[in-house]
Amino acid sequence: MNKIFLLITTTPYHPNAQRALDFAKKTLADGKTLQVFFYGDGAYVANRLRWQTADVADVADDWQKLHDEYGLALPVCVGTALARGVSDNQNAVRHGLDGDNLRSPFYLVGLSNFALALDDDTTLIQF
Repeated sequence: MNKIFLLITTTPYHPNAQRALDFAKKTLADGKTLQVFFYGDGAYVANRLRWQTADVADVADDWQKLHDEYGLALPVCVGTALARGVSDNQNAVRHGLDGDNLRSPFYLVGLSNFALALDDDTTLIQF
């Protein structure tokens, strides 16, 4: 069975952020296996202090709904998240930051988690 893996590298404000979300919704609704990984500017979606105007859909809310409905894991690369000011409590303490702002159910992982999830039966799509 072919696994589909979405590598999200775009900011939450770019049109590709919504395209990635739409693709994920359709893939999961079709009963296919899906994994995601937020990397680079994609880490901004996990910032719980990011505010969105009411006239624009917040993709983070929709990713959370996919997590709640399908159990979709929402891993974020720790290195790129920290470089963009997104941190969980553990890393905030470790690096002497003033606080944490990682939105649940997103969680921080090393880049190796991404590499280990890929195999010959994986279709990688980047948004």
